[in-house]
Amino acid sequence: MDVGDKIAVVTGAGSGIGRALAQRLARDGAQAVVCADMNGDTAEETARDLDGVGSASILDVSDEAAVNAMIEETERSLGGIDLLVSNAGYEHPSGLELPTAEWERMMRVHAFSHLAAARAALPGMIRRGGGYLLNTASAAGLLTQMESAAYAVSKHAAVALAEWIHINYYDDGIRVSVLCPQAVRTNIAPNFPDPDDASHPAFLDGLLEPDEVAEACIEAIGEERFLVLPHPEVATYFQRKASDYDRWLRGMRRLKARLAAQ
Repeated sequence: MDVGDKIAVVTGAGSGIGRALAQRLARDGAQAVVCADMNGDTAEETARDLDGVGSASILDVSDEAAVNAMIEETERSLGGIDLLVSNAGYEHPSGLELPTAEWERMMRVHAFSHLAAARAALPGMIRRGGGYLLNTASAAGLLTQMESAAYAVSKHAAVALAEWIHINYYDDGIRVSVLCPQAVRTNIAPNFPDPDDASHPAFLDGLLEPDEVAEACIEAIGEERFLVLPHPEVATYFQRKASDYDRWLRGMRRLKARLAAQ
């Protein structure tokens, strides 16, 4: 897909990857970019920076009714959605001790939000001949996230859902990409080691800027490529995991020990 002249919606657009993607879409000639975020002020800041093509919407992506209403309003006011970037997310370092309610919230934000967005947007996209979903997951959705069990599980679910939608709706003109980066300098980063400490194993493959991730997304959308891997090393790790799961698990245990020793 060429994003020029397209109508796009970006959730989590108030900062980080979402803001960078909204800005890049505007620069690449999008007709309109709806910037949705829980924080109305930051959504407005992003929208004002888009040379007249941006608008802001306050949205809690864990609320399916709110997602439905936002998409219905966008279709009513702008005539349809060509590209839906389902990007909102957060981090909560923890393990099995995290209360079930928090696990459920993580799933709502990282997986069920993509489900709600697809349910709401796909019928209109199909009627108009097609459309594009870009869902933000994480390298944790292909590998794991040792600092947060709920994050890893919810991101795996996001990847699985994107796969299913791609397979089942491709012939209806729906294209899907899933974004799986490692460390990116966003509001999530402060929950982990010092983002300026490049020697930490968590940043072994580099800490990317949101603009770099947005560039990778635009390239993938242009090629209609499913996996978006701003850290290309993730493809190698994923291949190693598939080819020898037990060896990969041993390697992850060693990495965990290195992290604990910092």
